Amino acid sequence: MIKKKKDIIKSLAINAKDVGSTEIQIGLLTEKITKLSEHFKRFKKDKHSTLGLSKSVNKRKKLLAYLKRKNTESYQKVIKQLNLRK
Repeated sequence: MIKKKKDIIKSLAINAKDVGSTEIQIGLLTEKITKLSEHFKRFKKDKHSTLGLSKSVNKRKKLLAYLKRKNTESYQKVIKQLNLRK
């Protein structure tokens, strides 16, 4: 997890010290959503984690909308890099 998190931060960072930009937050949320989706394939009745998944999806959706408004070029890069459909 930590190795993967550092890889995401490194691949989406705007500059060397960047750790919390919108792009990185979207990348980390995407990783979390992927992990939770895999979890639900095995544990279909886990209703408590469903709330966390829906909150993560909604937060990522809001961040993507913000990024699209503020920096379309960066938005396109993030969508392509994370393989999100849009």
